[in-house]
Amino acid sequence: MTPRISNDAELLERWRHGDQAAGEMLFERYYVQVERFFINKVGPDIDDLIQETFAACVTSRERLADASRFRSYLFAVAYRVLFGYLRTKYRRQPFVDLEQVSVRDLAPGQGTIEAGRAEQRLLLEALRSLPVTGQVLIELHYWERLTTTEMAEVLGIPLGTVRGRLRRARGQLGEVLGQLEASPGRLATTFSNLDDWAARCRDRAARPAADRRT
Repeated sequence: MTPRISNDAELLERWRHGDQAAGEMLFERYYVQVERFFINKVGPDIDDLIQETFAACVTSRERLADASRFRSYLFAVAYRVLFGYLRTKYRRQPFVDLEQVSVRDLAPGQGTIEAGRAEQRLLLEALRSLPVTGQVLIELHYWERLTTTEMAEVLGIPLGTVRGRLRRARGQLGEVLGQLEASPGRLATTFSNLDDWAARCRDRAARPAADRRT
């Protein structure tokens, strides 16, 4: 029986050498994070995307040279799966440029994560109005606490570009919030407490689907 191991690299190495239990532990560890990655961009019907992401990791696990970077590798796969999904679903629209188009542009009526507080609902809707790459960066930064180096690996772009895009995404988020929220007081509270909001929304998104409807 595979012992509990806290190190992703060790689990991946055991999995590479035929330990299926280690692979299951690795997927179990990151299932919620992958679910959270898709939920506010696609909606609740994301089981196929989650399965596709993990299946791609299974078939390409030998390509990951540095096993300690499994988390950023996993999100990079999820990002590619998301892009493929959006390009296929909205193929009748002009070319899907994730640096320009938002999920709200693609699917204006699509639902989002149900959140209890008005500030949370406001921010979740504002995120859906950002260009997809900006939304990805903001959520990876605040929800998953990825470093800028890890985010550069996820998007496959230079580190300096990530820093610039993250700054731009924060600015765009402030602009969208200003358009969506009529109350200056609530807007100030919302934008000044992004860290607290991120923790609450992250926890909300991590709950089982049935619980999110409560």
